[in-house]
Parts: sequence; structure tokens; C-alpha cells
Amino acid sequence: MMQSPQTGYDSAITVFSPDGRLFQVEYAREAVKRGTTALGIKAKDGAVLLVDKRAGSRLVEMDSIEKIFQIDDHIGVATSGLVADARALVEFARVQAQVNKSTYDEPIGIETLSKEICDFKHAYTQSGGARPFGTSLLIAGIEGNTTRLFETDPSGALLEYKATGIGAGRPQIMEFLEKKYDENIDLDGAIILGLEALKSLIETELVESTIEIGVIELSTGKFRKLTSSEVKKYVSKIATETQDKGTKGKKK
Repeated sequence: MMQSPQTGYDSAITVFSPDGRLFQVEYAREAVKRGTTALGIKAKDGAVLLVDKRAGSRLVEMDSIEKIFQIDDHIGVATSGLVADARALVEFARVQAQVNKSTYDEPIGIETLSKEICDFKHAYTQSGGARPFGTSLLIAGIEGNTTRLFETDPSGALLEYKATGIGAGRPQIMEFLEKKYDENIDLDGAIILGLEALKSLIETELVESTIEIGVIELSTGKFRKLTSSEVKKYVSKIATETQDKGTKGKKK
């Protein structure tokens, strides 16, 4: 009986296959691809994180689903993939931020924190009896007078973006952002752009209860999550614009 070429390299231990692949890391990436859609967008006056946290049942209390987290006053993250893995990484990031503050008496740098998270993730791709984290993070924050946005991969790889997406539908989100993103966009425009990207993916009406938004303003250097009433305002604006476009199309 012919064995699969993965045999021996598809176990609980992350080792290279003969063609240089790490199957456990690839499986972790698949977990992210099946996760909720999250976006990060840099604006000229800050950055925004958006997540579509749709639940599989109407019985779920939506407030119990959290996909955007505050790490420090000046840093927020959005997650996609395995929820428990994401929570563990968020706790690790919070500890690193506090250690840096108590040791050096200054806020941790966004790139420094991102690299520490990725080093932690990478360690789990090398140890026997461990598995990679099945989650990706979007890390947004203020460093000096600059807004920064990083994306972490289950392998421990790190990239900085102007705008990016993770989770389900990432290729479509990236294609949308490639066409629509403008470096001179402001925070309000970035939120609208992110919601439009989500709407283009799900092709149904957006519902404020399933949308989570976090923003960090360059003027204050503070990260915060929008309230449900603030989210509703932006979602209503998208619905109005869509309705107006439909009306104009009918008139033609």
C-alpha cells in the first residue's frame, strides 16, 4: 500500500518534509483562514482595526465574543483563528508591555512588541511536543509620531502594512484594499473603507452587533474600542450609501 508523502512529517512534531515544508505550520495557517475576518488600516491621523465576529448561532450573546484587545494605552490588536490561542498571545503581549514599562520606564515600541510575539510564536514551531499557534494578529499602535501596523503569521513571520486583512476571505479583502486604499485617508474614511471591504465580502447587510472596531488616534496616542452606538453610526452610513447607489442605478 502506497503511503502518503506526508507520512512521518505530518505528526505532532514539527519537522521539515523532504520538499522543505512544515505541515504543522501550514495547518495552523488553515486555522487562521477559517477564522473571522479582521482588517487593519493606517490613516494619516491614526489607525483602525475592524473585525466581523459573526456567530454560528443566534443564541450566542455577541458581547461575549471579543476579537479586538487593548494591549497597552498605545497598542491594540485584532485576532483571527483559534480563540484560545489568541487569548494566550494577548496575555503574553500585555505582560511584555508591562515588563518593558517597569524596566525602562517607557512604553514598549510597536515593532519591539511585534517581534517579541513572533519570537514566542516561532519557538512553538521548533519544539517537540508543541504545536504552532493557530492564530494571526494585527498589531496597531503609535510609536513616537508615527502609526504602525504589523501582521504576525503562525510561523513567527512578521510584516508591516499600510492596510491588510487576515482570516476568511483575505484574498478578496487584499484585492479590495489594493484598489481602494489611499495613504491620505483619515480615520473616519478608514473605518468606512474597512466596513465597505467587509460588506463586499459577506454580500449581506452589516449588523452593528457583529462588528467590532478599535481606533488609535495620533493626536492622543490612545487606543480605544468604539461603543455600540458609534459602530451603529458608521454601519448606518454604509447602509445609506448602498441604498443611494441602488436608487441611482434604478434611475439609469
